[in-house]
Amino acid sequence: MNEKSVGIVETKYFTFAEPPNEMLLESGEKLGPVTLAYETYGKINSSADNAVLITHALSGDAHVAGCHSKNDRKTGWWDFMVGPGRPFDTDKYFVICSNVIGGCKGSTGPTSVNPQTGKPYNLNFPVVTIGDMVKAQKELMGHLSVKKLLTVVGGSMGGMQVLEWAIKYPDMVATAMPIATTSRLNAQGIAFDEVGRQAIYADSNWKGGDYSDYKLIPAQGLSVARMLAHITYLSEESMHEKFGRRLREKERYGYDFTTDFEVESYLRYQGESFIKRFDANTYLYITKAMDYFDLTRDFGTLENAFKGVSAKFMVLSFSSDWLFPTAHSKEIVRALTVNRKKVTFCEIPSPYGHDAFLLRNEYMEKMVTDFLTYAYDK
Repeated sequence: MNEKSVGIVETKYFTFAEPPNEMLLESGEKLGPVTLAYETYGKINSSADNAVLITHALSGDAHVAGCHSKNDRKTGWWDFMVGPGRPFDTDKYFVICSNVIGGCKGSTGPTSVNPQTGKPYNLNFPVVTIGDMVKAQKELMGHLSVKKLLTVVGGSMGGMQVLEWAIKYPDMVATAMPIATTSRLNAQGIAFDEVGRQAIYADSNWKGGDYSDYKLIPAQGLSVARMLAHITYLSEESMHEKFGRRLREKERYGYDFTTDFEVESYLRYQGESFIKRFDANTYLYITKAMDYFDLTRDFGTLENAFKGVSAKFMVLSFSSDWLFPTAHSKEIVRALTVNRKKVTFCEIPSPYGHDAFLLRNEYMEKMVTDFLTYAYDK
């Protein structure tokens, strides 16, 4: 195992909002009890000012770094960023990551057992928002005795949570790093999400969301949803470089509907692997939470949304990201600047599209390291 790895880590669980003290959701519904799966790396210091909260994207989870066992070959989804000597240096910082509510990786979501029925919630699970996810994370911070976060950082849907944290709990957030994100999902983003959901609905195994009762999985629908979404995470340049029009294990077209092109094979692999680790109903709920996220709607204007923040910001975008393009990040920077907030911005050159924040990039790693070091050592 790499000497900079955090090594073997354990997923832990925190339960709160036991009836009759259920969590009040933004929809007006109540949810409880609520369990959050989480992992921590490093130790909190004596002054409790070194806590870093990493928030995950749509299909992410609490396992951001390290391995779960000696035989586990799959490291956490941001492993290269977390560990001794890495940007989120676990010799200096107490790093936390939790699976969002509505998730399927240990946190309460549609796959969880409804205590009132003894069966999975399925579509009886209430709709949750980005704000609800952050509200639950705040309960976890209390459980971990974290009164102030040195930083909150995340990409994509994780970046939405970062913005929500800075706005909703300004006294708890010293710095914020929203990466490859947006202040509101635009019509194009909502459209892609809806097509993915429709693919799941159209799967005969979905059974109106009650597929668990039949011991079925709407595998085909979820696979197609993932294939569509994955295209939006890439860029034309990266797809051309990786696949072009290369044929798969053949020299000429088959002139039938078998898999001809390498890119077809790749997307099918992505879809098939996704169904082994993710739940279809969870996909519905989390994409809906992203669709509802709109700071302009909530506050009237984006400038109003950031009036009360006290965190120092570093906003990062990637040059080839067409899902949440740089213009979206610049809107955030502009609104912060109008309010005379301290903000650093950089568009990082990368050919890898929206998924660039999940890949090693020397510019991102250096900027995160320097920004966090300055905040901690000030």
